[in-house]
Amino acid sequence: MEKKRQQQLTRWLRQQRLYARPWTTLSTLLGLLSALIIIAQAWLLATLMHQLISAQQPRAQCLPLVGLLLLCFMARALLSWLREQVGWRAGEQIRRTLRKQVLDRLQQRGPAWIQEKPVGSWASLLLEQIEEMQDYYARYLPQMMLAVLIPGLILLVVFPINWAAGLILLATAPLIPLFMALVGMGAADANRRNFLALARLSGDFLDRLRGLDTLRLFHRGAAETRSIAAASEDFRQRTMEVLRLAFLSSAVLEFFASISIAIVAVYFGFSYLGELNFGHYGAQVTLFAGFLALILAPEFFQPLRDLGTFYHAKAQAIGAADALHDFLASPHDTPVTEDRPLLPHQPLHIEASELVIMAPNGAVLAGPLNFTLPPGKRVALVGQSGAGKSSLVNMLLGFLPYQGSLRINGFELRELQRDGWQQLLAWVGQNPHLPEPTVGDNILNGQQVSAARLQQVLALAGVEEFISRLPRGLESEMGDQAAGLSVGQAQRIAVARALLKPCQLLLLDEPGASLDAHSEQQVMQALLTASHQQTTLLVTHQLNELAQWDEIWVMRAGQIIQQGSWQQLTSQPGPFAALLTHRQREITQ
Repeated sequence: MEKKRQQQLTRWLRQQRLYARPWTTLSTLLGLLSALIIIAQAWLLATLMHQLISAQQPRAQCLPLVGLLLLCFMARALLSWLREQVGWRAGEQIRRTLRKQVLDRLQQRGPAWIQEKPVGSWASLLLEQIEEMQDYYARYLPQMMLAVLIPGLILLVVFPINWAAGLILLATAPLIPLFMALVGMGAADANRRNFLALARLSGDFLDRLRGLDTLRLFHRGAAETRSIAAASEDFRQRTMEVLRLAFLSSAVLEFFASISIAIVAVYFGFSYLGELNFGHYGAQVTLFAGFLALILAPEFFQPLRDLGTFYHAKAQAIGAADALHDFLASPHDTPVTEDRPLLPHQPLHIEASELVIMAPNGAVLAGPLNFTLPPGKRVALVGQSGAGKSSLVNMLLGFLPYQGSLRINGFELRELQRDGWQQLLAWVGQNPHLPEPTVGDNILNGQQVSAARLQQVLALAGVEEFISRLPRGLESEMGDQAAGLSVGQAQRIAVARALLKPCQLLLLDEPGASLDAHSEQQVMQALLTASHQQTTLLVTHQLNELAQWDEIWVMRAGQIIQQGSWQQLTSQPGPFAALLTHRQREITQ
């Protein structure tokens, strides 16, 4: 990673500290208070040694000093525990804020944009990469301040006692961060490569896990096992590279700290032998001065040791922030602004003119499209896979950009508040998403409705058939990804949720896909009944059940090539008649 990029990410990481500034400030203050207690402890210990050895005072007179020392020990332990708790809270607050920012941005981008990357990559971004920032905010940032403040305090104590010892500490202190910086220059780059490898490994593993049955069917199990093993070995080597850098920086720190403490010890040793006679302000170097300087010398370098121990946290945070910063800083095509118009809850008139649907990367998905969807119209959209049907639905949901014009009651869709627009929509897709903890919560989706209305919707969607068999009825817990329900049951719950929501446009993207015949028939019948209450657009491959819909649109290669009622399209040759014949031939075979 370039040095300029590292500096940019470091500034960004420090800016995120604003979300937990009270906690990080408190952590620094607790560390500073702990340093003052360490200095007091060293002073008491040096005084005690001086009185016992040089002044030959009775031990009984030293008992108050021993009591104060014990209080210092307990206070240090308490402050260390408090610092750990406060540091954890600081990291937790920032991690929660960053995860919220990522989830909010993903919600703004929409499912079409999210699907451009493997699920494992998003999981790595939300979990591992944000988690790796914990130690940076909990320990590294507070320790950076303490690495400057604590040595300064110790120098203020040592210099009035012995200026030679103070000069030794002052002269050797800059060597440690200098050599640590030289050693650690490649740590952030190594950790960034490690995260990229982890994201690829997560995505590849999840993709292979999802396609496990297909891989076994085509006898690709052994080959994919070797591929995963090779990727895992590459990730292991990258992890060991990061660890080598961390251990090397610690070794450099310990080496120079040991050399510096040894020089201080040698100075006082030769001073006591009479070989050196400088550094003191009196007749000679006292035992108190020697003990105090030797006790504080390791504590002088301890903040730098701790900073070196946590240095890998900075490298990990920079490596993790690379992808996170790019994602959060990337411009959004449809930002939500408060000054955009908000449509009232009334019937919708939708008109498209030269509409071209774009992918998030700018590629053309469908178009140009020209159509009019009057209020209350019920339209079935058909066509081969890849014709652009789901792209049209995603665009109407507000998740895909477009060129041309798409006006809703006279307002351009891109100019509307997206949250307000989506409040007018209800949607049922191919794969039901049920994020709430219970069945009832997923159906109600935060709404307050009467018991009679809820019972009516449950009966219409077919949920009433199986709800009594669940352990706690509507209060039954869903489990991970609705594990306790069949696909058909989960889809019926999604249909009930859509039917319960008051809307002006109902979007149905192949709601009967992956269902058995009985479930599909019940779901489609419920949706057909509900379609009379608002404007409805149905995407389907089931062509034989469209006679009751007002109009049928046929799509091919991203364009609407035929429109008309069932009677019109079946009474003459054309694309729909060809699709119908092809579908009947597939069923027969």
